[in-house]
Amino acid sequence: MTNERRVLVHPDADALVAAVSARFLTKLTDLLDEHHEANVVLTGGTLGEAVQKAVATSPMRSAIDWTRVHFWWGDERFVPKDDPDRNEVQAREALLQHLPTAEDHIHPFPASDEIEDIDAAAEAYAQELRDHADPALRLPVPRFDITFLGVGPDGHIASLFPEHGVTRDGQDLVVSDEDSPKPPPRRLSLTLPVINSSQRIWMVLAGTEKASALGLALAGASPEEVPVAGAEGRLRTVFFIDGDAASHVPADLIASQY
Repeated sequence: MTNERRVLVHPDADALVAAVSARFLTKLTDLLDEHHEANVVLTGGTLGEAVQKAVATSPMRSAIDWTRVHFWWGDERFVPKDDPDRNEVQAREALLQHLPTAEDHIHPFPASDEIEDIDAAAEAYAQELRDHADPALRLPVPRFDITFLGVGPDGHIASLFPEHGVTRDGQDLVVSDEDSPKPPPRRLSLTLPVINSSQRIWMVLAGTEKASALGLALAGASPEEVPVAGAEGRLRTVFFIDGDAASHVPADLIASQY
């Protein structure tokens, strides 16, 4: 498989959100023409929520058979089930409550009031991944068709932080963290190999504070120092960014179209 890495620049955050949501619905239509089901990995954060709200309110939404879509998460804060810090809570309010997706097609990480031990929670989610594994992949995980990722100013993706145990190899599917550098400190995350098993990785970022991390990632920084540098989908890796985040991106890496 050939991996394509592209950077698409949009004028501002609003245009960025509109473009990503429309592209997502178009690609999901194509995927469901090709496959019986599709697997989408959601992310949290301000832009993640904005894209989810845009999808929920788009007229294109009605063209999708959402009963054939599975939703997963790249990471989660290990807090109680109804805690607003949870990415799941955000996604349900912004998007999932508006879709006819069956509950058994929604795969959230365990909450701290469901499984008390964080390591046991990590193993439970790893088992959920194994239960839906695609045997064609190099890891026992589902075929993630589109994985959304936000990017922090420090270059973190999911809950994989700089100098905090990010590895390119290893067979762990899910990792737990009791002392994340960003609150809340207790977190669960897919590992980098699992993220990179995705067919497509779509990273959505905006603002000048993200420019340095993006520039370092595109310049080939170490994933241990800048985790986003290690994100690489099997088919395609796309950075959807606004003009403010583009200040450190070489002109020859900016694509004119998708």
